[in-house]
Amino acid sequence: MLEEIKEQTKNAVTELLEKSSLKKGDIFVLGASSSEIVGGVIGKNSNEEVGKVVVKEILNILNENGIYLAVQGCEHINRALVIEREIAYKKNFEIVSVIPSLHAGGAMSMAAFSMMKDPVMIEHVSADAGLDIGDTSIGMHIKFVQVPVRLKIKEIGKAHLTALKSRPKLIGGQRAIYK
Repeated sequence: MLEEIKEQTKNAVTELLEKSSLKKGDIFVLGASSSEIVGGVIGKNSNEEVGKVVVKEILNILNENGIYLAVQGCEHINRALVIEREIAYKKNFEIVSVIPSLHAGGAMSMAAFSMMKDPVMIEHVSADAGLDIGDTSIGMHIKFVQVPVRLKIKEIGKAHLTALKSRPKLIGGQRAIYK
C-alpha cells in the first residue's frame, strides 16, 4: 500500500508541475489527510507512515526543482503551515509558535517538520500551486486566482485528489489586452 501511495504521489506532483509552470523559488502547498488516504475519516485515523511517504516523495521532487513546500496542518492548529525558515524570511512571513503533533497538525505536517532542514510554522501563505489530498481545503493558501488542474490521477490511496494552480487576475474589462 505504501509503495502505491508513493507512486501515486509522485505521478500527481510531476503532472501538476508540468501543467502549472512553476519555477524555481515558487511555493507549492500540500494539504493532505493521512486518514482519508488509508480509507478513514479526516482527523480520525492519522497515519504517521503515510505522512512520511507522501511528504518525502513531494520534497524530493520539489527540491530537485528549487520549489519550496508549505504543508498545511489541520484545523486544530488553525491550518498553520510548515515551511523552511529560509523562504519564511525571504517572503517576510510571520512565524508562529506551535509544533505539529499527530492530532494537532496531523501526520503530513509532523513529517514535514521532521524532514525539512530548518522548519518553522506560519499562519498564512499565498502559494503558486498545490495538492489537496482528502478534501482539506487548501484554497485559502493559493494565490488568487485559483485554477483547478485536472490530473490523470483522481485519488491517492482512497483520498480524493484536487490540484490547483494560480494565475494573475485579468482586470480592465473588454478594452484590456492580456497577452
